[in-house]
Amino acid sequence: MTGTDLRWYVVQSQPNAEVKVVHHLGRQGFTTYLPRYLKRRRHARRVDIVPAPLFPRYLFVSIDMTFQRWRSIYSTIGVARLVCNGELPAPVSEQVVTTLRAREDSAGFVRLDRRPQLRSGDRIRVLEGIFSDCLGLFEGINDGDRVAILLDLLGRKVRVLVDVEAVAAL
Repeated sequence: MTGTDLRWYVVQSQPNAEVKVVHHLGRQGFTTYLPRYLKRRRHARRVDIVPAPLFPRYLFVSIDMTFQRWRSIYSTIGVARLVCNGELPAPVSEQVVTTLRAREDSAGFVRLDRRPQLRSGDRIRVLEGIFSDCLGLFEGINDGDRVAILLDLLGRKVRVLVDVEAVAAL
């Protein structure tokens, strides 16, 4: 950021209005940053990869509190509020934005570590699919982002493969 008093602040948008807020704040002369990642979306037996906000309903805006008319942000289309500490917006450390931007790939999407940090034998829960809410033991990960787990079905252990995103550690 250039300038003496430019700092990052957080804007909360209305639901699914992050891109609209970026557009309208840009038209007012504000610099914004909306960190996004590529999300796997499953619908009707299809898997799509779509851009999604890293922090749904939240984005960063750079404001010089002494020179910019920052209160106009409140009446911007799609803005729900500025995250404040009392009457004034709460500043965010420059390091937060710098770290997020350092994790972006060439297309501008934040790279996430999709591999769970699990060891063989750790207890996990299946979050989606036919085995939703089942508890099991982590066995390993194969080459194609599939997790092998052992589920207790009908009184015996059954090895099942599910997507990495479909499990969570207990």
